[in-house]
Amino acid sequence: MRFIPYAEARAQPNIVVDGAPLPGSLLTLSHWPNNQSPAAVRRDTSTATVFAWLDQPEPPVSVPFVTNNHFDEDGLFSVFALTEPQQALAMRELLIAASFAGDFGVVRRRDAARLCFIIEALTDPATSTLPAAVFAAPDRVVALYEAMLPLLPTIVDDLQSGSPRFAALWAAQDEHLQQSEALLADGSVTIEELPDIDLAIVHVPPQLEPRPVRRYLEDEQAAVHPFAVNSATSCSRLLRVQGRHYEFEYRYESWLQIASRRVPLRVRLEGVLEALNALESGAPAWVADEPMTGIVPRLRRSDGSPSTLAVDTVLAELRRAFNSAPIAWDPYDWTKPGPA
Repeated sequence: MRFIPYAEARAQPNIVVDGAPLPGSLLTLSHWPNNQSPAAVRRDTSTATVFAWLDQPEPPVSVPFVTNNHFDEDGLFSVFALTEPQQALAMRELLIAASFAGDFGVVRRRDAARLCFIIEALTDPATSTLPAAVFAAPDRVVALYEAMLPLLPTIVDDLQSGSPRFAALWAAQDEHLQQSEALLADGSVTIEELPDIDLAIVHVPPQLEPRPVRRYLEDEQAAVHPFAVNSATSCSRLLRVQGRHYEFEYRYESWLQIASRRVPLRVRLEGVLEALNALESGAPAWVADEPMTGIVPRLRRSDGSPSTLAVDTVLAELRRAFNSAPIAWDPYDWTKPGPA
């Protein structure tokens, strides 16, 4: 099986992994909302879904091409497993663990996190060792697949052998993750879970400075590495509290069709915004990412200034929304309601 660009696949028989099926797709192996994967092989990540399909004694579909509409870790591992199944099966557990780290920030093994850190660094023009032509290509998604698919076995081999070849690409995030795990272990950072609304309140020391983090091929700042937080709680809604700085986030799990459990649906946050801005002293500054159908949409102060509100006030408005606001996104009925 060979990878081809998503646009080219429209005219070819194909398998779509980790993305939206095309009219000519003969098989979908994905966890996306428009999921048409066979029920028997559905798993929480697309990589795990692909391996479950490969486990079948005789997969019922023989197709020459595989494609995807975006590039990320889960997509890369899924495409690799279909284009190089024998190599992929030898590294199966690592690739599945890394798909959970890349998509959900859930770390099951340290080499899986490091694999994701390497891939994120290689897809960043500022840190990548890939040829400059990859980032100048008219279709960067295709260029990244063509560059990364043959490189993936080398990266995995070096990680598993302890080679320092790629250490410069994973070291900074790995150190941040290790330090964040230590802060959680010694109680400097605490997580309070409210199971009735599937919310975890992450209490971060005010003096802890934010550090660079790269996830979903984007740069951000976080005082506590999101891999450490997401590995410590399964709650799909997060409220980070650092002094009077607050940030709410819907985790990526609530955008997808998770096979192992039903994640509470995302609700609209307009009412929360209006209430918090009305209660806040000074000029309104609360904003929310729109639409709520983004990967990890957030609600926070736009200028980074501290709030004048107590955390209990913010929590009360969020709770009210979770219990009564209109649904913003339902991945199991993805045709409605549509994007906000």
